[in-house]
Amino acid sequence: MSVIYDRVALIGLGLIAGSMAHAMRRAGLAREIVGTARSPETRRIAAEIGLCDRIVETAAEAAHGADLVVLCVPVGAMAEVAAEIAPVLEPGATVTDVGSVKRDVIAQVGPHLPEGVHFVPGHPLAGTEHSGPRSGFAELFDNRYVLLTPDPDTDRGAVDRLRRLWEGCGANVEEMDADHHDLVLAVTSHTPHLIAYTMVGVADDLRRVTDSEVIKYSAAGFRDFTRIAASDPTMWRDVFLTNKDATLEILGRFTEELFALQRAIRRGDGEHLHAYFTRTRAIRRGIIEAGQDTDAPDFGRTKPPRRREDAAE
Repeated sequence: MSVIYDRVALIGLGLIAGSMAHAMRRAGLAREIVGTARSPETRRIAAEIGLCDRIVETAAEAAHGADLVVLCVPVGAMAEVAAEIAPVLEPGATVTDVGSVKRDVIAQVGPHLPEGVHFVPGHPLAGTEHSGPRSGFAELFDNRYVLLTPDPDTDRGAVDRLRRLWEGCGANVEEMDADHHDLVLAVTSHTPHLIAYTMVGVADDLRRVTDSEVIKYSAAGFRDFTRIAASDPTMWRDVFLTNKDATLEILGRFTEELFALQRAIRRGDGEHLHAYFTRTRAIRRGIIEAGQDTDAPDFGRTKPPRRREDAAE
């Protein structure tokens, strides 16, 4: 791959930004990567491990002179960051984000951007339960999907250029309407996370099952719930507050399905249960066939190899 952007600014230095930095370096996609984070400790660690070419103190300083600015902050902080960087953005620059909600991000960010700056909202469908500048790794986006949700009048060249960057990072890129994105993600990510948080909370509240039993006897299903529920609480708080309509719609449908299953169990309706589980099992097969997971006993969730800097801790 050849250089796509001269200077990329990463605002926020967690898992996604860190993985972008590693992936861009792996493919030589940017001449310079500049990073910043609100926390001085995060900036210190990022500088210590050489995550970016330069670590600066403010979002405005990072965005100055960048031809691509990536907002990697919680959804609730997007407007504040957009307002801060707006005065230093140059005509022709592209601003994108990695937020899990798109319509609300567009409403927060778009009004702050000056004429001639291209806004191409994005969402990489990749992640782990880990966070922080040490958590990133170059392979995170390999064969994963990145959804771009530009408005119809967005400059086509800017969209295609960002697409090439994500493809260079190993991702499959598709475009989608922002509202449809939010509904799809309410099904595939947001509501499942809410259910996982709830199930782990139920285990914590059910005092007849001790903490030690929950830990010692966790079956694979509950372990997956705890993995999901370990995700960043600030990020997920903002997701549910900013995508509440779609999440509540899907949660309502989930509740209806759950009541139907409760009724089948109460009535001993094995035929209904078997038919339901057979239908849902096919979805799992489809995910594996699409290359988005494996049928390995560990569900393909092996821990990425630790970098030398992390191993030294």
